[in-house]
Amino acid sequence: MTFTIDTETNNISAFATQEEAAATTTNPFESFASQKELTQLAGTWPEGRLVAIWNSLPGVTPVETFKTTKAGAAKIWDAIQGLGQAAAPAKPKGNKKAKGNAPAAKAAPAKGKASKKATPAKPAPKAKKSAKKEDSAGPREGSKTAQVVALLHRKNGATLAEIMDKMGWQKHTVRGFMAGAMKKAGYTVESFKPEGGERTYRINA
Repeated sequence: MTFTIDTETNNISAFATQEEAAATTTNPFESFASQKELTQLAGTWPEGRLVAIWNSLPGVTPVETFKTTKAGAAKIWDAIQGLGQAAAPAKPKGNKKAKGNAPAAKAAPAKGKASKKATPAKPAPKAKKSAKKEDSAGPREGSKTAQVVALLHRKNGATLAEIMDKMGWQKHTVRGFMAGAMKKAGYTVESFKPEGGERTYRINA
């Protein structure tokens, strides 16, 4: 089980694998799979972020501070275990829902609801088209994606260190962004390491 923390909103999500997290998440994120890894991550955060994450969790008693980073990470780890349990059986639950919806669909024509449902169904493809138009227009100006794209469009691309320095990210955040957000945005990112050089990323034209 892999957990991710959105670097912009502090939202925590649970995924079955690291690959699933990278493919699903569009914003930059940090990931961890154990209490120890969460504690190590928290040690690199600005003071107060751990408290903000805890206070944003549902059903917890807000705090103003933690005695230690380790103590705060331990409380957050315990609180999010429900997310991990919910993520694991996601597929079986989906199957149950699908079966449960079947009789409702059969009953719809008898009540005359089928025609009502057909009306909002038609605009759906239009919504997808508009979404594609936005994608084809490129990332929003000034967004994190736009900034990274500008770096990677340079002739020699951008090194991992350059991207970390420009965006203020950790190594794993950069890697997750390349595998997730850039791929979802439709960019093909080439990753290479020149002999004696450092990891470099470049967008293939």
